[in-house]
Amino acid sequence: MELSSRGIALRAALLAAAILGLVEMLNGSFGWATLAGAALSALLAAALFRDSRPLRKRLAVGGVKPASASAVSPAVLLAALPDPVVLIDRRGVVLNVNPAGRALFPLLVEARPLAFIVRAPAVLDGIETVLRGGGAVQAEFREHGSVERTLEAHIAPLLTGQGPLPEGAVLLIRDLTSARRLEHMRVDFVANASHELRTPLASLIGFIETLQGPARNDENARERFLVIMRDQARRMSRLIDDLLSLSRIEMNLHVPPSDTVEVGLLVRHMIETLAPLAQERGVTVALELAPMPVYVTGDRDELLRVVENLVENAIKYGQKGQRVDVSVTKRKAGGEEVVIEVRDYGPGVAPEHLPRLTERFYRADVAESREKGGTGLGLAIVKHIVNRHRGRLDIESRSGEGAMFRVSLPRVVPAGEDT
Repeated sequence: MELSSRGIALRAALLAAAILGLVEMLNGSFGWATLAGAALSALLAAALFRDSRPLRKRLAVGGVKPASASAVSPAVLLAALPDPVVLIDRRGVVLNVNPAGRALFPLLVEARPLAFIVRAPAVLDGIETVLRGGGAVQAEFREHGSVERTLEAHIAPLLTGQGPLPEGAVLLIRDLTSARRLEHMRVDFVANASHELRTPLASLIGFIETLQGPARNDENARERFLVIMRDQARRMSRLIDDLLSLSRIEMNLHVPPSDTVEVGLLVRHMIETLAPLAQERGVTVALELAPMPVYVTGDRDELLRVVENLVENAIKYGQKGQRVDVSVTKRKAGGEEVVIEVRDYGPGVAPEHLPRLTERFYRADVAESREKGGTGLGLAIVKHIVNRHRGRLDIESRSGEGAMFRVSLPRVVPAGEDT
């Protein structure tokens, strides 16, 4: 039995009156005045203490929780979890979603069906299975956006014990993008490396066997073969470096960079670095920068790699034009952008090759690419870096008219600087 504040006050008043009456009886002075005083004290207690709710309930409403009650709400528990979690009822309507879930699905709101936002058939089928009384289900799906992500949803029923069917379901979502990319990279690395390394390794083995046999004492042949062997070894080294770079970029493709980089200084630095190569090939590199510094959110080393690959390719493959134009500008195209353009005046690229230029190991002219030390990975690296920076890579070229490579990146304005 739980007492209210009124009940406690009435009992206290009656107990006090009884004790007073007992004392007066012992003294021989008990009378109507004593009875009137007892009745009056009970009436005053009832008037002053009007709350008839059980005391436990009153304390809970007032903010004082009983020791046995939980002080942590489900929303607080969900918010503490690092992985996205979504609670739905038996109709598939969102009941609660934690901050990690909102970051993954910004359009996901409570009191709306989950199917409005998450359209993956595997997830929806899993939810239906669970809500019909099935056990927990795991469903892997892909989220398409600026960068494709691979996710896994663990769907479990919410059972209350009041019926055979669950009252709803809980979805715990894990990001498997990095794990899947790592798996693909391992497979691709083995396949591509074994294919591309086979030719230079065969050449090295052949020359070594020749130097150990017929050309053992042929000094001229030895000098000539050693030069070729050095070139082949350098080609293998460049190939491995490019493969490792591409793998690292792909691993972080879904993680946008966070540093602020001044593009003009970066491009100028790389052109100065490549000046000896341009001089050796007889190519003039002309640079045109925006009148004011322009900034992007990016990884400086990766952006340097983009400029290096594009300018180096222009110097090597556009050599016949003897000129390369590089420019950095800003423009508005659905938003402020910083545009890096690299143009050469060489033989250009036939239109049928343009859609595949950024594929791994694709070469418009295999013999010329290998002769000039190309690995077939330069433009693939550029494309992946630009994608990670949420930018665009455009290529324009015609046979005999040179080629133009344009990189467009979202522009940022540092605090305290005018646009």
